[in-house]
Amino acid sequence: MPKGIFRLPNITNEPVKTYAPKSTERTMLKAKLKEVKNRKVELPMIIGGEEVRTGNMKDIRTPHDHAHLLGQYHEGGAEHVEMAINAALKAKPAWEAMNWESRAAIFLKAAELISGPYRYEMNAVTMLGQSKNAYQAEIDCVCELADFYRFNVKNMCEIYNIQPNSAAGTWNRLVWRPLEGFVFALTPFNFTSIAGNLPGAPALMGNVCVWKPSKTAVYSAHLIMKILKEAGLPDGVINLVHCSGPTAAKVIFPHKEFAGIHFTGSTAVFNDIWKNIAANINTYKSYPRIVGETGGKDYIYAHPSACPQQVATAIVRGGFEYQGQKCSAASRAYIPETMWDEVRKSVEADLKQIKMGDVEDFTNFVNAVIDETSFDKLAQAIEEAKKSADAKVIIGGGFDKSKGYFIEPTIIQALKPTYRTMVEELFGPVLTVYVYKQEEADSILDVLDTSTGYALTGAIFCNDREEIERLTARLTHTAGNFYINDKPTGAVVDQQPFGGGRGSGTNDKAGSVINLLRWVSPQNIKEVFVPATDYMYPNFLNE
Repeated sequence: MPKGIFRLPNITNEPVKTYAPKSTERTMLKAKLKEVKNRKVELPMIIGGEEVRTGNMKDIRTPHDHAHLLGQYHEGGAEHVEMAINAALKAKPAWEAMNWESRAAIFLKAAELISGPYRYEMNAVTMLGQSKNAYQAEIDCVCELADFYRFNVKNMCEIYNIQPNSAAGTWNRLVWRPLEGFVFALTPFNFTSIAGNLPGAPALMGNVCVWKPSKTAVYSAHLIMKILKEAGLPDGVINLVHCSGPTAAKVIFPHKEFAGIHFTGSTAVFNDIWKNIAANINTYKSYPRIVGETGGKDYIYAHPSACPQQVATAIVRGGFEYQGQKCSAASRAYIPETMWDEVRKSVEADLKQIKMGDVEDFTNFVNAVIDETSFDKLAQAIEEAKKSADAKVIIGGGFDKSKGYFIEPTIIQALKPTYRTMVEELFGPVLTVYVYKQEEADSILDVLDTSTGYALTGAIFCNDREEIERLTARLTHTAGNFYINDKPTGAVVDQQPFGGGRGSGTNDKAGSVINLLRWVSPQNIKEVFVPATDYMYPNFLNE
């Protein structure tokens, strides 16, 4: 067939719709919410392009109204994981042989479907299934997922263009091969975009995947599979299985063809995965790629030169958007006593105005946490703080799960900087503040640096340029994504590549060239046009 060196369409970030009152998109989304809420789905697994039903039904309920049933999904077992691996390996030869521009076209089309005809359904499913308000859903399941798919294509082309130099009479080429075997994608509930990207990025590079979504995000995962199918993804390239993590692990990690894992979730689970892989290391055909973004204890540090109102806004937005259930959410803050009263009053005023409730009421800033397990953990931490001699709940502190899993935005003031909620990840709308004295200004940076094992995101607020430079250098290893005078959330694909170090993951920066490089195994080819015919080198000749 004809060949060419193809130029991609212009790749830009997907514009975010506002869903403002009386806007067309608000009207359309409200209609789609009503439609999705009132239909009852039955979601099979998708293995080798086929719908697989087990009859072992699990409920899908809205976290903000847990009496409401959105539908059910078929839960599978170890045999279905094995089926998914076999289907992936069967699809592998044809998929990795497909021209790169065809793989690119599939994901570019998927991005157009997500941001076009499926936009409101993507939002509605994410809003209802994962309890996100309209804005938080829009920036996630539509804009970020479309950005991942588009910029991954752009980054793939940049990788393919990385080629070696050649000496006279030779031609050196790098072939960017997919990995041998299959990739396992283990995805979280909190971002539909991450769930779609974790199998999508390896697949774009020619790999085949087994995908296990969070049990609380099966609905949005199923819709992504539907879109990828419509975009032209061949059967078996990505296989969606519904099972427990331990069930999947028992089949996947001892498998000879296991080539890598793309993971977002807790640090504890990732550590167990790493141990499991290490225990099976002699089994594998190749050393597996281990790529993970894990926990965080993300911070806001205010310098005395900062603007109190800006700090307060960062606390409210950074700590309480999507109920603090972002890996990047601010959950600890260090505020100088010279500005604390002003910051506190501003935060308190904002939180008094914030509404909490159902996602269908677009005026609600805060919705429910994802499930009862999360609710109970957060409620326990709040109750402990109320009783502790080392902390006090100064704003919020209410919770109620009678209808939905609602935790009121809560500010705890820690009386010592290593209080439990200053160092442990809670993953909810609870932010702990430590008010530091002037004489603690230097030592508190040491506490910030060393009191947790995480290093995902962090933010400093400062209006002294010399101090900005000093703080940036001092806090270098505390965050993979570091913000100056901005909240520590809201990374945008191709603008702030996302990921952290230490106990927060492998820092392979989703949505960037860095991440895609993990899903290829380069081969160098050297071709000589006129091969040598004499073994002798000149230095061996007689005078």
